[in-house]
Amino acid sequence: MDLIVSISGLTKNYGIKQALRGVNLALPKGRIIGLLGPNGSGKSTLIKILSGVLCPTAGQIQIGGFAPGIETKRIVSYLPERTYLSDWMKVDDAIDMFVDFYPDFSKERAYDMLSRLQIDPRARFKTMSKGTKEKVQLILVMSRRAQLYLLDEPIGGVDPAARDYILQTIISNYDENATVLISTHLIADVEQILDDVVFIKDGQVMLQAAVEDIREKQGKSVDGLFREVFKC
Repeated sequence: MDLIVSISGLTKNYGIKQALRGVNLALPKGRIIGLLGPNGSGKSTLIKILSGVLCPTAGQIQIGGFAPGIETKRIVSYLPERTYLSDWMKVDDAIDMFVDFYPDFSKERAYDMLSRLQIDPRARFKTMSKGTKEKVQLILVMSRRAQLYLLDEPIGGVDPAARDYILQTIISNYDENATVLISTHLIADVEQILDDVVFIKDGQVMLQAAVEDIREKQGKSVDGLFREVFKC
């Protein structure tokens, strides 16, 4: 199995609070993977460490054969759970910024997705709703030709009518050899596009499995199994 991510003994402490506890995880190339767990389970912490935003307390991480740093930032495209774009900026300012930062960014793809979602590239972020800002951020992230996409709650702030389009955007705008890791609590909404799932609770991996195996061997949907494992 060709891996994009290999994690061994990953621990992250915030003072006396332990957010991740000896996580071991291997993520293959060419898969869409759901990182699923209750609030406070460690999902965002794990994604932030993979993106290079946070440093681990202990453990080993390899992304495309490199430890998180300058080399991995070239191959990782990260969507944070919160809006980070400045209100004074226009959408096309953000696109120009991404063009300058990332050689693998496709300006044409970005403008095509903006058009499909009927978002004016000349609009300023201060005039937009939270949901529209999140759509723009997803467009920026998915317009890169990355090897690993880290999406933290990509559909959490958008209306249900836009979710299907956003999920289709994720499917149709990444290379088949790339990996997409999606953190979300909206399991029923994303289940249709997932190849694999990782269940995480209290900073530990509870389960890693192919969605097909869950359905065939356990006779359950991912959402059904999640509710059973986490009793929700």
